[in-house]
Formats: sequence, structure tokens, C-alpha cells
Amino acid sequence: MALTISDICVLFARKGGRAYDGEPVTQIEHALQTAMRAEDEGATPALIAAALLHDLGHLLNDQGDSPTLRGVDDLHQFAALPFLRPVFPDAVLAPIQLHVDAKRYLCATRDGYYEALSADSKRSLALQGGIFAPEQASAFIAQPFAQDAVRVRLWDDLAKVDGATTPPLAHFVAMLEAAQRPWN
Repeated sequence: MALTISDICVLFARKGGRAYDGEPVTQIEHALQTAMRAEDEGATPALIAAALLHDLGHLLNDQGDSPTLRGVDDLHQFAALPFLRPVFPDAVLAPIQLHVDAKRYLCATRDGYYEALSADSKRSLALQGGIFAPEQASAFIAQPFAQDAVRVRLWDDLAKVDGATTPPLAHFVAMLEAAQRPWN
């Protein structure tokens, strides 16, 4: 079943107020902060949509509070894809799917990146396969949309600010509409 843009807004309204595990923000605050950072950097509507929706899988595949504390990887980067695929193109979907591996890549290639991760992000990294080996990092970044996934991941890292002011979800609906597959 496809999630329409209206369905996505309802999902955020119903479940977005939940805590973003291990961080001082809610799911919706994190999504809005990530999308705002993308917009502030002049990203395309597709990349802004990916930034907004990158953690939607947490809301769809609800594993309760802090699943990483129980040793659970919720595979959130994949959970939303079947619901979004009928509506959005790969320019939106691929950065969502690849944003977890982008963290693995950045840990392997950027000095100090791992050390700056929150405790929950470090736990999830271990569950997600750990830091890429050099050959894995090279293979990752060579994939289509990998650079976009890295950008989403970097915005994701900065989108955990308690009390940050962002535009409301309604502001980003136009980006979601612009990023849709042409026949929607």
C-alpha cells in the first residue's frame, strides 16, 4: 500500500511526537530539522523530501523505546521503502535507503566522525554492521545517490537540537509534491 503525502502528514501527526531515541528531540522535530538543513543548503526538492522522510521507517516499524538497548536494529532505512516506492522516485528513495551506510562510510573516512556520534548512534552503528573497511567505503561511495545519502546523513547529525525553530510540516508538503513521481 502506498503512502500518500496526506498519509505521511497523518503519520507524523500521530507518531511524530515520540522521542527520537537517545536524542533531545522528537521524531517530527528531527525530521523537520533535517529537511530545513537540506533546504537551507539549496538541495533539490527530491533531496529535501529524502531528508524529511529518512527516518520514517522508525514510525512504521515501531520497535518501542530505544531498541538498540535491546540489541535490535529496526532496519528503518528499508521499512518505509515499500510504502514510498509507488509515490517517489529513486532520487528520494535511494538516499533514505543508503543513509545508514552513509554513517558507516563517514566513520571510515572522516576523522573524528565516530567520536562525535551519540551513544545511541554508536550502538546502532554496531548493530548495522559497524564501520566500513576501506574497500567497503569505496564500493559504497561509487553507488548512485551515495553522495546524496552522505549529505542526508550529515544533516541528520545536525538535526538533534532541542528547541530549534523550524518551519512546520506543511511548509515541506510542496517539496514532497514536487519530488513525487510524475504520474502522481
